[in-house]
Amino acid sequence: MSHYEIVSREDFSEVTYLLEIRHPMMARAAKPGQFVMVMLNEQGERIPLTIADFDGEKGTITLVIQAVGKTTRQMQQECLVGTSLYALVGPMGVPSPISHARKVLCVGGGLGVAPIFPQARGYKEAGAYVIGVVGFRNKDLVFWDEKFRDCCDELIVCTDDGSLGIKGLVTAGILQAIEKHPDIEEVVAIGPPIMMKGCADTTRPYNIKTMVSLNPVMVDGTGMCGGCRVKIGDQVKFACVDGPDFDGHQVDFDDLMMRLRRYTRTERQALDHWEKGCNLTKSIAGSVEALIPVQALSAA
Repeated sequence: MSHYEIVSREDFSEVTYLLEIRHPMMARAAKPGQFVMVMLNEQGERIPLTIADFDGEKGTITLVIQAVGKTTRQMQQECLVGTSLYALVGPMGVPSPISHARKVLCVGGGLGVAPIFPQARGYKEAGAYVIGVVGFRNKDLVFWDEKFRDCCDELIVCTDDGSLGIKGLVTAGILQAIEKHPDIEEVVAIGPPIMMKGCADTTRPYNIKTMVSLNPVMVDGTGMCGGCRVKIGDQVKFACVDGPDFDGHQVDFDDLMMRLRRYTRTERQALDHWEKGCNLTKSIAGSVEALIPVQALSAA
């Protein structure tokens, strides 16, 4: 069996956590914008996760995950340092093109903050002037701000409640950056579909090239299932093999969000079933413990 050991873990909030996984070959091959397909165990589902960072010298890749569904919540419980993933396939997808733009705006919202980091670093290494815009609900959810300051010439932090940085969505940060730097040549945005749609709508009047990273449902990651098809202008593309990066001004975000909602009921059922199983296991364990004499527990 393959052995993909988790060598480090960090919890940013109650639902967001980081896993650093040992995989020397993948770490050397990974490029900004790529993703992996992960299976927690032999019976688990395959889920796509964007590579948030990679270190060829250490031989590790980093994933930042939000516990929102059955598998990601199960991973949150079971993926501890020293444990292993059952399967890890990648790097997949077309690497993000690091253009020759001289001034670039890298925008990340929520969980999209993590995968925008290697892009910001890539542009900085290519010699660009990099402006980072990162958005969170509040200051308690902020992570990696120091990492961004190390690779960005400027960093704008946005919070919904104004508890840190400027109050408002990342679009407010984009407008602030454009006002100060009208010579921005390219914007790269990663986050929830509604956020990326807002970014594209904000930059469209300025005619600034805007690239987004799409996250449709994927099953195999090779283009065979067709589940990740997206509408780009008058064409149909597959995010896993043609993307995940596309021209944000051409993406049909309404269609993307509608397709993502199609599986909401099934995902909810899977989560409920798993949570009932967890509660049953805890209940049985508690009942067994209650049957053990106090003297035996003391002796143990």
